[in-house]
Amino acid sequence: MVPATLFTIMFALGVGLPLDGFSRWQQQRGLLLRGLLGTCVLVPLAAVALLLWPPTLALSQPARFAIALMGVSPSAPLLLRKAGKQGGDRSLAALLQVGAALVAILSIPLMAILITRIFGVSGWAIEARHVAGQVALGQLLPLLLGLLLRRFAPQWASRLEAPLDRIANVLLLLLVLVVLAKTAPLLATYVGANLVALPVMGALVLISLALGYGLADRDPQQRVTLALVTSMRNPGLALLLAGTYAPEVPAVKLGILMYLLITVLLSIPFLRWQRQRQA
Repeated sequence: MVPATLFTIMFALGVGLPLDGFSRWQQQRGLLLRGLLGTCVLVPLAAVALLLWPPTLALSQPARFAIALMGVSPSAPLLLRKAGKQGGDRSLAALLQVGAALVAILSIPLMAILITRIFGVSGWAIEARHVAGQVALGQLLPLLLGLLLRRFAPQWASRLEAPLDRIANVLLLLLVLVVLAKTAPLLATYVGANLVALPVMGALVLISLALGYGLADRDPQQRVTLALVTSMRNPGLALLLAGTYAPEVPAVKLGILMYLLITVLLSIPFLRWQRQRQA
């Protein structure tokens, strides 16, 4: 259900994106490079810095793995959707998402090497092909198919845009309900056992929001977009890596889901503040 939902969401986003928005990379090259620097380099380094902070040494190993994996995993599949609905720049978010997905093929293995050397962890030699496969099939392929439909069959794209968006909404709602139904009891147990990890996750989310906000120009839409780009990590990729490199530690996956939940909760007051400023 997860692959089908994400494929539908990304395809629907591609169908609805204006093609001329992708030509902006030449005019906004500096902004795009700052955004990629923030989400692919600065956020992972912030995660490393937090995990090196003496008070966080008390965190459980699964919690530390979850924070590290979410820290190094950029380009959330739902970024375009959230940016378009929360006052952000959808075209800019598309450029940054595609760029971050491509950069992640190299940045994640490099960050994994850094983390394993700093913390002395073995068995985390993340290969670029694992990242490339998830990025290509889960994000770039459906987005490209949607853009091709928009380019070569614009009338069909216009007709399908609204129905596809409704289907994506229904699938996303069903996915959230299924995940919550399956993991709610486990998450409650996880919170009780890893209470000290929650403020550390929250701190990284807030740092990520601040990084994106500070790297943007003074335009309110750009600030919302870059803040979402840096703060919204890729749980699908993080879960894939956790299943590949830590299959014997299921609590890592619960930590990733908890980080995602904290990201959603902390982004609400930020977006409300931005809407009040733009009003």
